[in-house]
Amino acid sequence: MTCKKNIRIIAGFVLLSVTVLIFFFMNLVKGSSSISLHDTISALTGGDVPISVHRIIIDIRLPRCLAAMILGGALAVSGFLLQCFFGNPIAGPYVLGISSGAKLAVALAMIFSLKNGIILGSGVMVLASFIGSLISMGLILLMSGKVRNMAQLIISGVMIGYVCSSITELAVTFADDSNIVNLHNWSMGTFSGTDWEDIRYMSVIVFTAFIAAFFISKPLGAYQLGEKYASNMGVNIKLFRIVLILLSSVLSACVTAFAGPVSFVGVAVPHLMKSLFGTSRPLIIIPASFLGGAVVCMACDFVARILFAPVELSISTVTAFFGAPVVIMIMLKRNRQRGSV
Repeated sequence: MTCKKNIRIIAGFVLLSVTVLIFFFMNLVKGSSSISLHDTISALTGGDVPISVHRIIIDIRLPRCLAAMILGGALAVSGFLLQCFFGNPIAGPYVLGISSGAKLAVALAMIFSLKNGIILGSGVMVLASFIGSLISMGLILLMSGKVRNMAQLIISGVMIGYVCSSITELAVTFADDSNIVNLHNWSMGTFSGTDWEDIRYMSVIVFTAFIAAFFISKPLGAYQLGEKYASNMGVNIKLFRIVLILLSSVLSACVTAFAGPVSFVGVAVPHLMKSLFGTSRPLIIIPASFLGGAVVCMACDFVARILFAPVELSISTVTAFFGAPVVIMIMLKRNRQRGSV
């Protein structure tokens, strides 16, 4: 049985890695102007290609593709951490309203800066998003002590998300600046407009948080079996919960700061990875969720760019189309399990 599990895990990671490479090159090759695979590889390796091709690949498509990969992975890992924290498979940064809180904070910061002629750096955007995420998370934690079951907590999170989103839309609507079109596009969720400075910032933040999440895999596995069990295994529950909150907030805040709100990826991908690997062990699911989130976001970004080209869909429109059925499936599965008990 152990040998079969190991084979399944290895095969799962090989499948995810190959799929990441496939969508990586698909996103580079296809677009408003198609570029051959040969020219794409030549541009990546510094070969002799026309300047226009080099600029399209290196300055536009490659940063966008890397952003979808990095931020998609971050969102999925954040969702898995939140699901472990709340002990619920449909907990996620978008569902719980954490992404909406981050979106509101960033939107207010952007509107203030635009009105005063200030250009916000990537660091300020991430900081504003992180503060918004922590405020939303704080409200959810306060509610967790008041409500009686997880369903009510999820509904409370959804309501927080709606309130934050409505305030954001109101602020965006009445913002009087010519650049407000870009703000509106960001508020709908998009990987477009990413540059190499953004990639450097998000890489440092996401991979630092990812490594930290990977190193707490063992206590996280104990925490999944219950707080009492984890405490008996020597886990400092209060400190561990704070670490979980900070890591999930940093990851989701980074996504919102650079790409706006991206729906359902944080909920759907961890569940799909558990089904693919046949386990919920954090040591396996954390890296698997990162790869799975990268695949899903690159695939959805590809659809968003290509489906109605030259018109581009928001990334959340596509992720919701594919992610919402997975969430419905999770809830139906939980109801069947409860009914059989």
